[in-house]
Amino acid sequence: MSFKRLFSRALEAAPGRLHFAAHSHHLWPDASHDGQMQAWNDAALLADHKWDKVFGEVIPEAQRHIAAELSLPDPATIAFSPNTHDFVVRIISALPMAQPRVLASDGEFHSFRRQSLRWAESGRIALTTVPLEQLVEQAESGAYDLIFTSQVQFNSGRVLEGIERLAALARPEGPWVVIDGYHGFMATPTDLSAVADKVFYLAGGYKYAMAGEGVCFLHCPPGFGPRPEVTGWYASFDELAAQQGGVGYAPDGRRFLGSTFDASGLYRFNAVQRMLKAEGLDTATISAHCNALKDQFCEAGPLPEMKLLSGPNARFLAWQGEAAPALHAALDAKGAVTDLRGDVLRIGFALYHDADDVAALLALI
Repeated sequence: MSFKRLFSRALEAAPGRLHFAAHSHHLWPDASHDGQMQAWNDAALLADHKWDKVFGEVIPEAQRHIAAELSLPDPATIAFSPNTHDFVVRIISALPMAQPRVLASDGEFHSFRRQSLRWAESGRIALTTVPLEQLVEQAESGAYDLIFTSQVQFNSGRVLEGIERLAALARPEGPWVVIDGYHGFMATPTDLSAVADKVFYLAGGYKYAMAGEGVCFLHCPPGFGPRPEVTGWYASFDELAAQQGGVGYAPDGRRFLGSTFDASGLYRFNAVQRMLKAEGLDTATISAHCNALKDQFCEAGPLPEMKLLSGPNARFLAWQGEAAPALHAALDAKGAVTDLRGDVLRIGFALYHDADDVAALLALI
């Protein structure tokens, strides 16, 4: 079955392109254009009062969509930011110890990896990294104040096993557990209902939520980090009109908010979510569509000299081998967009692909 009609603007913009990097920059569906235009129209019509609509309607709708996707009991635990790096900084600032002991996997996304290495270099944190397969057991040693790990690793597609065991360690006084869902959110069905009161979960709309940049979110478990040191004025937005005294914080997820931001990503996110609901497309259905295409690709045995690293729940295939850079360059020259990380070629599948696209990619390979 083909869903290309939902992505007509993006596909028609570059009709000769085979875009198999949905895990990197997911093409935007037509609904996102409608959301972007609505953001502009609201800004023109409402001017200063647009923030009343953003905080009164747009954000609550986005919170409800995310809470439903993750089975979170309370949408109000969700805060938004233009990027997940903002949340990493605020989480570290909210920890109650001066030099937190941080445990992470050795395959984390660039923003966390770079920032954590710099903090370790300066002495702001004490950092330990281990392979993902060792992380849960290492965390259970009790030697850490913060455990940070990806739900699905961005480079290899390996999937975290043992979120419940990590959650069992979490306490408001430490340790805290942060799950980076950037390659998990809307890529694989995720139910956080059993751990929502214990773990932080951050992700964004840039990838499988199909909403583009500027719409990242953090689920904040109640009682964890009530007063982040790095804070913006929206963290007490309800009190802006009142007389100021001290530094107040919202009691829910808004305590992790920053300052003025571009709300258009939230409009795009909501428009895409409404489109998916109208089409009867949930994450399980989209995953089944993509898994069938992944199977079609793998069954052809196209890369016999390369090793497949990714697990079944990843939305992309990660192939490792010496030939990866040359193959990536050759495909790019022919208009087939894939993604390269060192000697790992990543091929990402999406709702805008069908069997003919996979056949065309296989022919090029």
